[in-house]
Amino acid sequence: MTMKRYEFYCEKEDGGKRIDGFLSLVLEDISRNRIQKLIEEGNILAEGKNINKSYKIKQSDVISVIIPEAKEAEISAENIPLDIVYEDSDVIVVNKPQGMVVHPAPGHFSGTMVNALMYHCGNDLSGINGVNRPGIVHRIDRDTSGVIVTAKNDFAHSSLSAQLAEHSMTRVYKGIVYNSFSESEGTVDANLGRSPRDRKKMAVLKQGGRRAVTHYRVTENLGKYAYVEFRLETGRTHQIRVHMGYIGHPLLGDEVYGPKKCPYNLKGQVLHAEVLGFIHPRTGEYMEFSAPLPDYFEGLLKRLGRTE
Repeated sequence: MTMKRYEFYCEKEDGGKRIDGFLSLVLEDISRNRIQKLIEEGNILAEGKNINKSYKIKQSDVISVIIPEAKEAEISAENIPLDIVYEDSDVIVVNKPQGMVVHPAPGHFSGTMVNALMYHCGNDLSGINGVNRPGIVHRIDRDTSGVIVTAKNDFAHSSLSAQLAEHSMTRVYKGIVYNSFSESEGTVDANLGRSPRDRKKMAVLKQGGRRAVTHYRVTENLGKYAYVEFRLETGRTHQIRVHMGYIGHPLLGDEVYGPKKCPYNLKGQVLHAEVLGFIHPRTGEYMEFSAPLPDYFEGLLKRLGRTE
């Protein structure tokens, strides 16, 4: 990330607001804690002067914000086994296990899929996303398992990224949610963005955000739960998890968007990326890959009395 500069001209209605609260709303991708750190570092000024995090905005204040260039940590290759579904000179498709983080981030600089890919592929990964995310075209959450594609060169990366942007990739997930359905299928079309109440979470927004569309089909109602297939038309952060919580069917095991206590000993949301399809960047051929449900998922379905 290159250094960014912002200036905000405060209106009458902004007067009296705390600076960190005000900026956490207008800078959607930056947490309140990060804003407070920027203030401590002298990167946020009011009328050209240093302030503290409890500063109250005055009408007509000009707030200047500097977000320094991120320093990327050195990422090491690690000999971590990968479940490789397909590989050639352009792409590698992996069945990611539940619990594995896709790319390094604060708190997770080792043990990630990127660490494993760097060991397996050496220097044969796209550099478009920088040091911390070599080859990464898209990601799935740490506690979501399933198929994910990685680019081995910039040519493949650009092609796959364009397909994601055009919503032309096939992405099918399976999950278990709370509460049975009266309908057999449906679509959630609701914008997503950072929650104004908790910046670490995503939420459905009535204004702003980005359009997000999830199609779902009920495979089987299982008493208090349901086994559901999801097809993504868009791919926003936590999309399935937020959309299902929004319509009253949060994913089983999802303590962020669902009940805090789960009746089963789970390590996170019961969600699996089962199918991934895309046009191969070099051959132009449509290719589709799948990964079987993990053992814990199959076992849970049996415990819930799945009949199909």
